[in-house]
Amino acid sequence: MTMDLFSQLPAEPWTEELSPGAMVLHHYVQDQVLSLLSDVAEITHVAPFRHLVTPGGYRMSVAMSNCGSVGWVSDKQGYRYSSIDPLTQKRWPAMPDRFLTLAILAAREAGFTDFQPDACLINRYDVGAKLSLHQDKDELDLRQPIVSVSLGLPAIFQFGGLSREAKCQRVLLSEGDVVVWGGPSRLNYHGVLPIKAGFSPSTGAYRVNLTFRHTGHTEKR
Repeated sequence: MTMDLFSQLPAEPWTEELSPGAMVLHHYVQDQVLSLLSDVAEITHVAPFRHLVTPGGYRMSVAMSNCGSVGWVSDKQGYRYSSIDPLTQKRWPAMPDRFLTLAILAAREAGFTDFQPDACLINRYDVGAKLSLHQDKDELDLRQPIVSVSLGLPAIFQFGGLSREAKCQRVLLSEGDVVVWGGPSRLNYHGVLPIKAGFSPSTGAYRVNLTFRHTGHTEKR
């Protein structure tokens, strides 16, 4: 009886440094999961999840949406930020206050005190979906960090170096974990290995990821 009670208690937050300027805030938003997912549901009701196509013509395995002043999009014309959702031809939904507060506080926890995100990429991973190694470099101001929040099924996060060939660390990300990277690690390659089958009480058979960025494209239309 006592063991059952303790097993349901939230895990204690702890930090894991990946490299200078990069760290994992384990269990950082464990108590906000359902509220964050409620916001995701409202956003994706207006801007539905969709599978984007890469400039090379490949369909991405991760389903995606956005909120904020601009959203990240991809098609055969290239990767870019746009204030208009190409699916609905309307502006992306506004970023919820809860999202903004979370991103600012997590960045501050990692030592980035002036982070003001203008975009949140929302990714939904089905079983088998993955994100190949890549750099986040479509933003105009690379002095600002990236803040990434994990919800639902666990994932193996790969965090490498400044070249694709650099050795990658593999980090297990559980629901409520937040990864922040910036400074000398801002352009490090990173990705997500294929999601394994499982069940999450909050998301079912999916992983949901929120990625906050300051793009500098806010005024572009």
